[in-house]
Amino acid sequence: MRIKEKCIPCIVNQAIKVADMVGLKEKDELLRSVFAYLSTVDFKGSSTPELIGEIFSLLKKETGCEDPYKETRAQYNRMFLAKLPRLEREINEGENPFVESIKYAIIGNIIDFNPIHELSYTDIQTSFDRLREEPLELDDSAVLSQEIRKAQTLLYLGDNCGEICLDKLLIKKIKEIGPQCHVFFATRGEAVVNDSVEEDAYMVGMDAYATIINNGDSSLGTVLHRTSEEFQEIYQKADIVVAKGQANYECLSDEKKNIFFLLMTKCKVIADDIGTPEIKMICMKNNPKQYERK
Repeated sequence: MRIKEKCIPCIVNQAIKVADMVGLKEKDELLRSVFAYLSTVDFKGSSTPELIGEIFSLLKKETGCEDPYKETRAQYNRMFLAKLPRLEREINEGENPFVESIKYAIIGNIIDFNPIHELSYTDIQTSFDRLREEPLELDDSAVLSQEIRKAQTLLYLGDNCGEICLDKLLIKKIKEIGPQCHVFFATRGEAVVNDSVEEDAYMVGMDAYATIINNGDSSLGTVLHRTSEEFQEIYQKADIVVAKGQANYECLSDEKKNIFFLLMTKCKVIADDIGTPEIKMICMKNNPKQYERK
């Protein structure tokens, strides 16, 4: 999915927000660098996650802070780790615990520090309470369950902090359905906004259920041509790829690969591309045009 013009304000606002976070008072040089970079971009051949990754790298260089969201990530990881016993009980009490674990993992995708759709903790809790009563807007969970039962390898592409704890509960269910399936959990290669890195995956205990790897890149999603050879080899050999979040959808929606996208449609650009309303839970196999819309 190529970049849309409506994404540009989001990209620039993200740079300003992080500059404010780290106390950068003089932003002239940073903004000059950002706009100079944007002036060189091939918008027909680029995606928003790739651009945000590049601009975040410029921002880290300008501010001298390699990981502006480090404490924020740790805070949300600790917060949701403390909630996991209760959340897991709720999942197991559901009519279909596998589908419930998918829903909870997707609801966790509401955690975001993008300036366009950032939510407070109270907003996040309200969203949890409301969304867990709603069905999946697009639901290929039965297909995913069937494929897990026969798969040998599954690559799970993680997304945000806090959310990663709900990913762990889903991966635990995946291992129950397909104990023969070797699961890889992939993080970003470097800190970028509030996306999870390897440190976060180990912090929440993901290694109990999956082999943790990083993709070797600092883009917001999974920009394949920028990822490491090790990651690409695992990606190519995986029987199933589970891709969390909007950024991974933007990067991989045109891939001819057995991918299941799990995400919340948090902005109109993504919702329109998929063909659903905003703030809906999506569990969708990789070609959205072949599925009926509700």
